[in-house]
Amino acid sequence: MIELILGGARSGKSRLAEKTAMTSDLEVIYIATATVYDQEMADRVVHHKDQRPDYWQVVEEPIELAKVLKQYASTHHCLLVDCLTLWVTNLLCNEDPELFESQRSAFLECLPELEGRIIFVSNEVGMGVVPMGELTRRFCDESGRLHQAIAELADKVTLTVAGLPHILKDEQQAD
Repeated sequence: MIELILGGARSGKSRLAEKTAMTSDLEVIYIATATVYDQEMADRVVHHKDQRPDYWQVVEEPIELAKVLKQYASTHHCLLVDCLTLWVTNLLCNEDPELFESQRSAFLECLPELEGRIIFVSNEVGMGVVPMGELTRRFCDESGRLHQAIAELADKVTLTVAGLPHILKDEQQAD
């Protein structure tokens, strides 16, 4: 089962994803994509660490997400990936101009093959003004395209606003 949980900054999306993973009755593997470049990001990472159980296995992977998903996906695991927008940022800011497309393709190609439960957390960035900078516009465009591609494959898609989940798609409820 693939689930995508979207929301703005401090919308409660990570909390919802963690609660969902905790109640899955599966071994949870938390896949963190963040890279720490300043104190503010370091503080965010500490906040997230404090929120999740100590017994969850944590895998830090800022670039090769498809590789890690294939390595850990199993019928006995719930993989929680937090977050895709940080992963997109890492790829777009990398010196290798081909990296984004190759990693994005590998990621989308592996999704239908994954076993177990996979929960992706990502920031919905397409509801604001169009940014002025070229990189920022590309980030918004690529994030939006990625979200659309995942949502098409996902069994469940939830938009979180003010801590409240709004179900956009739920294939299990349709059955």
